[in-house]
Amino acid sequence: MAGHDNIKTRRAKIADLLSQKGFMSLCDLVGAIGISESTARRDLEFLEQQGIVTRTHGGVVYVKSTPSHSLAFTERQTTAVTEKEAIARAVANLIPEGQTVIIDGGTTCYQVARALQGRHLNIITNSVPIGSLLSAGLSAEVTLIGGYVYPRTGVALGATAQRQLEGLQATQLIFSCAGVTDGVAFNTNQIMVDVERRMMSIAEQKILVADHRKFGMRSVVKLCDLDEVDIIVTDAGVDAETLKRLKDSGPKVIVAE
Repeated sequence: MAGHDNIKTRRAKIADLLSQKGFMSLCDLVGAIGISESTARRDLEFLEQQGIVTRTHGGVVYVKSTPSHSLAFTERQTTAVTEKEAIARAVANLIPEGQTVIIDGGTTCYQVARALQGRHLNIITNSVPIGSLLSAGLSAEVTLIGGYVYPRTGVALGATAQRQLEGLQATQLIFSCAGVTDGVAFNTNQIMVDVERRMMSIAEQKILVADHRKFGMRSVVKLCDLDEVDIIVTDAGVDAETLKRLKDSGPKVIVAE
């Protein structure tokens, strides 16, 4: 009985820690709790079965408090995967070796990060999943921007994140949005947009990644006009009329096959 109580206590501690952090890599979780990796995997499997966490490529995300959010990072990972992977490959072809690249949060940007694994790049990101993914290798130099971690996406936001971006410079910014319509890109909240605007201000080239489902969609906060963007990368599902409007709005448009 005592052993069973210890397991329950340990799993409750893991769930509590993840509820505070939103996202953790397996390595960080093992260190924080002081258990073996195999024990952590068993505990996470149990918690996942209970609907408390979801395991991802980079670690584990706490989801119990937001099970109904269709835009949650872990749920969106399984949406339009083929399209996002195609977009990611096309973006990776735009990035020369040795560049300094800012990668925004979100599942499409996460796929871009996967496509860049093994490349010799300097990466700046406010995404905990992306930072964990790329820092696990030896090729990329990763600067992880801190701040309040938004649980639904695992990105650092707020004044701390903005201050840490001050003084940094990058060749490219890869960023996403919640919707694009009438020559404007939108996102879901103001603090997210504030950090993305700061990212745009320190990058020479702005690359917006958006699968075809984003076009014709409008969200809460204006992120930018499309004429502030240098390149839009989308997938082959975009219709001809939308494609023409995008090209007319100013940026170069790449359709990933």
